[in-house]
Amino acid sequence: AYSWDKAGLATGDPGARVTGVLACLTVTREVFAAAKRARAQMIVAHHPLIWAPLATLRSDDPRSALCLDIAAAGIACYSAHTSLDVVPEGVNHVLAGRLGLKEIAPLFRVAQAGQLKLVTFVPETHLAAVRDAVCAAGAGGMGKYSHCTFSAPGTGTFLPGDDAKPFLGKKNKLSEEPERRFETILPQRKLGAVLTALRAAHPYEEIAYDLVKLENDDSSISLGLRGTLATPATLGAFAEHVRKRLGVAHVRFVGDAKRKVRSVAVMGGAGGSSAAEVPGDVDIFVTGDVKYHEALDAAERGLAIIDAGHHGTEKWIVPAIAKRLKSKAPKLKVSEYVEPDPFTAITGK
Repeated sequence: AYSWDKAGLATGDPGARVTGVLACLTVTREVFAAAKRARAQMIVAHHPLIWAPLATLRSDDPRSALCLDIAAAGIACYSAHTSLDVVPEGVNHVLAGRLGLKEIAPLFRVAQAGQLKLVTFVPETHLAAVRDAVCAAGAGGMGKYSHCTFSAPGTGTFLPGDDAKPFLGKKNKLSEEPERRFETILPQRKLGAVLTALRAAHPYEEIAYDLVKLENDDSSISLGLRGTLATPATLGAFAEHVRKRLGVAHVRFVGDAKRKVRSVAVMGGAGGSSAAEVPGDVDIFVTGDVKYHEALDAAERGLAIIDAGHHGTEKWIVPAIAKRLKSKAPKLKVSEYVEPDPFTAITGK
């Protein structure tokens, strides 16, 4: 998640037992009622229950009253939020999948996609153990491949002091030992787990290792996605396709309805402010919450936009959350509730 986000556990005891969960987009009064009907001990939402700090806990304030009622009912509330905006299978992957985009690729680089290279030196006898441990902790992943590492033979030297407890060699005597230089890559976010695994599997009392920051990112992590349509379509026809596939009453679009489009970028939620950063070779940007001047600026630079609403571009993450929870915890009773869009559309000719 982004550092400014309010994701995580907003209410509830982390040690409490959970047998039932309700997945939703936003925690509303209706969602709370649905959780009680489902006898869920936990709500897993995309949007955080508490965003702006609560100045009071007064029952005559709708937001604080909802928090009080949820806490009094003993229901935990967890939100993923910007984590789900950048990860594989998150909001934007679900959105791109609904729209049938092909050749999916990252749209905007994010710091969470940063990668490191780990270099360490291991006795031949422990190479496999170290490799398996760090890879199990999250290192060595490249696309559809795991356990991607490299090793080369060499000679390590060290002189153990009086208080040392060397795995190899003798105290106060220079040792030259055959070792393997072992290298692999890892996501920055997995660094703590990987180093813990390295220390547990490595036989040396003092482990020599390097961490090198890489320019190449983890391509599975990004804010927004870009892709292509299987066949070009007019902007008007694709806008209707978006409306139907997202199950919304209406969409707004910027651009010539007869214009042919092929390259599509998507960002669920409030992506209007990012329109100015969309690469010039993208034909159309599908997002929500586009402001008036953002639409004018996009039209000036020739970028077509489809605004399918904040709710419309994110609501399909709810069944994806439920599916994920069921796969990870088969004994958990998982329900889902997609609260209605707060906007009502009146359409006319």
